[in-house]
Amino acid sequence: MKLINQYRGLRREIYILSFGRMVTCLGSMVWPVLTMILNQKLGLSAAEISYFFVASSIIMLPANIIGGKLADRVNKKRLIVTCDTVSILCYVISASIPLGIGTIILFVFAGVLQSMEHPSYDALFADLSTTKDRERAYSLDYLGNNLGLVLSPTIAGLLFKNYLWLSFLISGFSIALSTILIALMVRDITPVEDDGEEAEYQKKKDGASVFTILRENPMIILYLICGTLYSGAYGQYNFIMPLDMAAVHGDSGAVIFGTVSSLNCITVVIFTPIITKLFTRMRDTGKMLTGRILVFAGYMVFLLLLGFIPSYYLAMLIFTWGEIFSVLAEGPYISTRIPASHRGRINGLMAVVYTAVTGCIDLTVGHLYDSAGSTSTWVLILAVTVASAAAALILKSLDRKAYPKLYTESADTAAENE
Repeated sequence: MKLINQYRGLRREIYILSFGRMVTCLGSMVWPVLTMILNQKLGLSAAEISYFFVASSIIMLPANIIGGKLADRVNKKRLIVTCDTVSILCYVISASIPLGIGTIILFVFAGVLQSMEHPSYDALFADLSTTKDRERAYSLDYLGNNLGLVLSPTIAGLLFKNYLWLSFLISGFSIALSTILIALMVRDITPVEDDGEEAEYQKKKDGASVFTILRENPMIILYLICGTLYSGAYGQYNFIMPLDMAAVHGDSGAVIFGTVSSLNCITVVIFTPIITKLFTRMRDTGKMLTGRILVFAGYMVFLLLLGFIPSYYLAMLIFTWGEIFSVLAEGPYISTRIPASHRGRINGLMAVVYTAVTGCIDLTVGHLYDSAGSTSTWVLILAVTVASAAAALILKSLDRKAYPKLYTESADTAAENE
């Protein structure tokens, strides 16, 4: 009960937004099997798939920038509802036409709209929570996402062979339910007033540019480096893992990967409240470093025991623990160290940088996989993961000096009382 009670006392709108995202994720049945759609349904090689992901990323870059600017200047709720409405139409049309390039184009366009609204979601969770409640708010959001994702990858794997069109339709229907919920029930998005000492770095600077904010906060640049490396390494579980499983296990690879992905979500649902509660006093920089180390360990288990199916579940368990630590660190870290007036733009910029770096890593990984095979590719992925951990270690050592008010006795007391 204590694990559930830790989420009490947040703003009503945070619960609604979290539930809405859970409903959306409940129908997320296309992304988990996208690599296999491109490979087995459309006949693309690993290199061609990497080109597709890079091209998609480039298309989404302007959406992240525009979405970040809009998040700071227009009504965030209306922006989310508008983007969702158009993406629903894309999914419904995708389900109604034969699978082909046109289907994928519509799917990518829906992804562009989802990217455009993402900075608004992140900014809302920060706006609607005080500094001391921020980790719990992001934890609840993350928990809701994965509650929705528990079954969808497995169902997607089962629908993959003969009923793939139904995956598109279910995705559109789930987004529609979420959109209606948010449109009708989220009424007050007025940011909370946070006057605690630890909120010093969040004071608005309406006239400043994003680059001015970054010059004043060099730790954010280091955080971006750490985060982009991690993002590039993290994304490979959804790219190289399914390719390896398909190569080793043939048609059964989709079902195996679907169940492994579902374990990822089940682990998040079970362990997010536990880790949130047990590691309340661990600094976000410490959680960041712990997350990188665990992701590296999970990848190592997968690589060393490739072909032995039970090892995939062990690898995913360890990997997901790392993911949880990383997610619990990243949202609170950035939102407590930048002015509230720039949350949307900074989140949009982060998404652009993450997308660009991840695209380059995907492209390199795709070519390397085709030319040198799985083992050499995993060596590169592990190296990027280690580099991310090294950047997190440096950030951990420098952050206290850069943001001393986040390390005061009052900040420690607030964390202890959460």
